[in-house]
Amino acid sequence: MPFLITESCIPAQVVAAVDVNTVANEVYKYSFPHTQLLAKTIEGITLEEFDRLSFNMILMSPPCQPFTRLQKLPKYILLENVKGFEVSSARDLLIQTIENCGFQYQEFLLSPTSLGIPNSRLRYFLIAKLQSEPLPFQGPGQILTEFPQLGSEDPQKHEIAAEKKIEEKKIESNICFDNSTHCSGKEAILFKLETAEEIGRKHQQDSDLSVQMLKEFLEDDVDMNSYFLPPKSLLRYALLLDIVKPTSRRSMCFTKGYGRYVEGTGSVLQTTEDVQIENVYKSLTSLSQEEKITKLLMLKLRFFTPKEIANLHGFPPEFGFPEKITVKQRYRLLGNSLNVHIVAKLIKILYE
Repeated sequence: MPFLITESCIPAQVVAAVDVNTVANEVYKYSFPHTQLLAKTIEGITLEEFDRLSFNMILMSPPCQPFTRLQKLPKYILLENVKGFEVSSARDLLIQTIENCGFQYQEFLLSPTSLGIPNSRLRYFLIAKLQSEPLPFQGPGQILTEFPQLGSEDPQKHEIAAEKKIEEKKIESNICFDNSTHCSGKEAILFKLETAEEIGRKHQQDSDLSVQMLKEFLEDDVDMNSYFLPPKSLLRYALLLDIVKPTSRRSMCFTKGYGRYVEGTGSVLQTTEDVQIENVYKSLTSLSQEEKITKLLMLKLRFFTPKEIANLHGFPPEFGFPEKITVKQRYRLLGNSLNVHIVAKLIKILYE
């Protein structure tokens, strides 16, 4: 939270953090030794404890009902959850509750790519303010997928960005990387288990100059041998891997299973940029196991390091983990984390 407050530039102090995850609390104490940390669920906090904290902003993920027991409601609320929460019964109860308490609110579905960060991590956010008049950007019944324009920002910048997105949507990719494959439509299967539509989408993402390249978030000095995918994983998941290069402008959402599982947990990095992935995957299915491994090893695929994922999440350079926190534990914590830049901007919008 202190990172969020610092980046948002609002005059605030974190009075307490609440979490039951013992590993997460170890990292929090390591990073913020002077901030009060309550190792309990929010439901376990008594009204007396809440009153003693004397806060006026609460940042949380559900369950969120306990704040309604407070004798003095906070002025600001920021809530986060996974995509899908917006159509849940819990969300409906939340909206009903904050409306009854007199809050004005706005819901969002946002990803770091909207801020030029090459990582897809779509999340639900709600910001609410205890006041009678609507928020200036409030859209009743709408879930916004972009940040509202702040008063200090250049409106022309937003117009150009909007025009650029419209033009990007008009692009229809007709890319065929495997000469042996006939691209007859968007459902044509190319190398790996991808359709022409998926390949086109990735190509479009990599062509979006408003998004930074991954190399801006990579560590300079990495013991790559600790992060290379083992031959067994290469052989088993070769057709399912989402492979990116340092010059790519995209990456999949990193989950808490990253580094331990391969399928669907996040992108892997190709460290030999002079090797064409199409040439490696061409006719791969017709090779023997030994030949497949030899081909795949040419790509030198590795996992992103925890520090690199933290960089993509917007954590500042000074952020780190206690030495006793294992790599597996670091991946798990980062998989449950938030993007600092996204939340900081929402705090700033809420506070203005």
